[in-house]
Amino acid sequence: MLTKWGKTLDPSNILPEYPRPQFQRQSYYSLNGSWEYAFTPLGMQTPPPRFDGTILVPFSPESELSGVKRTLKPNECLWYRRYVETPAGFDANQEDLILHFGAVDQFAEVRVNGMSVVNHAGGYLPFSAVVTEFFPQGGVAEVVVRVRDETDTSCWSRGKQSSKPGGIWYTPQSGIWQTVWMERVPKRRIESLRITPLFDEKAVELLVWTNCAGAGSIRLGMSETPFTDGIPVKISLPEFTPWSPENPKLYDFTLSMERDRVESYFAMRKFGVGKDAEGKPRLMLNNEPYFHSGVLDQGYWPDGLYTAPSDEAMVYDISLMKSMGFNMLRKHIKIEPLRWYYHCDRLGMLVWQDMVNGGGLYGTFDIAAPLVLGNSHPDSDYAYFAREEVRGREAYTRELRDTVRHLYNVCSLAMWVPFNEGWGQFDANRAVEEIRALDTTRTIDHASGWHDQKGGDVKSLHVYYKPYRFAPDALGRAVVLSEFGGYSHHIPEHSFCPKEFGYKRCKTSEALVKDFERLYVREVIAAKDKGLAAAVYTQLSDVEQETNGFVTYDREVVKFDAARVRAINEKLKGSASEPPKTPEQAKE
Repeated sequence: MLTKWGKTLDPSNILPEYPRPQFQRQSYYSLNGSWEYAFTPLGMQTPPPRFDGTILVPFSPESELSGVKRTLKPNECLWYRRYVETPAGFDANQEDLILHFGAVDQFAEVRVNGMSVVNHAGGYLPFSAVVTEFFPQGGVAEVVVRVRDETDTSCWSRGKQSSKPGGIWYTPQSGIWQTVWMERVPKRRIESLRITPLFDEKAVELLVWTNCAGAGSIRLGMSETPFTDGIPVKISLPEFTPWSPENPKLYDFTLSMERDRVESYFAMRKFGVGKDAEGKPRLMLNNEPYFHSGVLDQGYWPDGLYTAPSDEAMVYDISLMKSMGFNMLRKHIKIEPLRWYYHCDRLGMLVWQDMVNGGGLYGTFDIAAPLVLGNSHPDSDYAYFAREEVRGREAYTRELRDTVRHLYNVCSLAMWVPFNEGWGQFDANRAVEEIRALDTTRTIDHASGWHDQKGGDVKSLHVYYKPYRFAPDALGRAVVLSEFGGYSHHIPEHSFCPKEFGYKRCKTSEALVKDFERLYVREVIAAKDKGLAAAVYTQLSDVEQETNGFVTYDREVVKFDAARVRAINEKLKGSASEPPKTPEQAKE
């Protein structure tokens, strides 16, 4: 099954956009495109003498767009190889070459000209290596990547990938699935950046790190402010435009140090929990109560799996939800390429970010018991949540910290969600402490759905199969309906398979919309007036057997009347907002 972007894919120009919008240099060499690949037994430590064929990077071998359509098994290795030319005019005495990988699922070793340059564990976060010494002046270097993926046979984070897909579990994917690229940088350079809007102080704090204890300048508008490595710089903004979904104002700035130059942006916004005029706990945006009307977003594509076929495809999903009046997407158990967050920043879409789950296999009865019985289980019981392995808990904690650091600068990210429905849950309140130590600027849903440990900023509920009735939280947290709905309408000619999964079946599009309207009027709008602070409908698009999306899996058929959904959202929010950009208007 192909999307319209997959049908028109240019193999010589795959996802060519600069992959790091908030830390952008002029020097950029995309390595997406055709690579050699081979599958070998797990024990093989050297590249095979012959490769099996070519694969389109960054599409995983399981995807249709890769050209391979073959699953990497836990007892196998996947090898990649490409020959890369040294950039013309490159001066190794003055410059470095850095090789970047957006994400490789699940364990990767990168070799350049036979030398190992970096090993990385975890399938969702970027990594890189300085490869200057391995690239010959005016020559060609051999880049080889060795990958293995344990999917659901171990405790490592895997999201909703399953070796036995069906229902809410999807086709596993492996290997390189985000952009591979190289940049040419000065020896003395800016390494990283942390941006913290200080909304109440009418200022922004910038913390710049260099690789040489260097100093440089920050250009913001017409003003220039010096910076020193590792020392926070506070820049006053006496008059600024607050960022919001209705007015997503971004401020561009530039970092300069000697021969290095980095372009970035930020937004002035503030997230939190506070009380409204009636004393009800609410989610706050810029010190005002703001209802988060959102949609669950899995980020799956029928032709690319984890990888959107184009930048335009990512924009389509976001702008379609805006056209229906939604102001938030809950990114569900997946970390997207940074360009997806950039589009949320510039288009005005709040993001709730799930961490990626792992641990043992999902125990349906144990995990879902609160859905029927209404009780929660203490997550210090590691066996109950299939989290007995120490290495798995340690790996999750490392990835949690790295995820917070990785996405800290994203303007639109409003909520962290470390655990979902008990999948791999453990010590959720300690996870809150880990997040708070790195980020005090956002709210936290410590246990989305069922196994509440009485922590975090919100009381989080998932309600399926029964009516939702609002009740305030005894601890005074804001109450959020973080999953509900999921009404299914199966359209055979635009479905992944004959199977249909959802939480209520609707035979026609009209029946689907009427049931949706009834659900929101009777349960959500009524609850909002009593104190409900957010609602997250399941879900943005169909995903494989799940046919409960606003749009089909191939993105060809929008199942809902957008105007009617928008009318519901306008009632929910209490006021009409400016008409959002259409998918076509949202293109850069």
